[in-house]
Amino acid sequence: MSDGDAGRPVEILLAEDNPGDVRLTEKALEKGSVLNNLHVVNDGVEAMAFLRQEGDHGSAPRPDLLLLDLNMPRMDGQEVLAEMKADEELRRIPVVVLTSSAAEEDIVDSYDLHANAYLTKPVDFDGFVDIVGSIEEFWLSVVKRPPR
Repeated sequence: MSDGDAGRPVEILLAEDNPGDVRLTEKALEKGSVLNNLHVVNDGVEAMAFLRQEGDHGSAPRPDLLLLDLNMPRMDGQEVLAEMKADEELRRIPVVVLTSSAAEEDIVDSYDLHANAYLTKPVDFDGFVDIVGSIEEFWLSVVKRPPR
């Protein structure tokens, strides 16, 4: 975030098809200290439309961070990563894969597609809040992100 952006909310895009995980992420971010706007899409096709400001997402803000689930309908997280990182306009948006999969193949494939981080979702609420809190602290408070 550049100095000129101080005080503005951080724009977060959550690509997640599980309503329970969406609610947990919302609650965890509410507990945090960083002012943010959370935008939610339910599959990879909608994620790409949001990122490209197409269709219903024509006025969508450019996200400062994408939290990406791998297992989604229509277009999975790996496909979203591949498409994003091949696009000059989108490739600099940091992507944190936040998924239930701990499979080594998914981890390796995500990093091969240039994910910035890979985190496995904890099954309990406190663990989920902790992991989202660590994302918030690192990616939204510590890291210098590219300008929008």
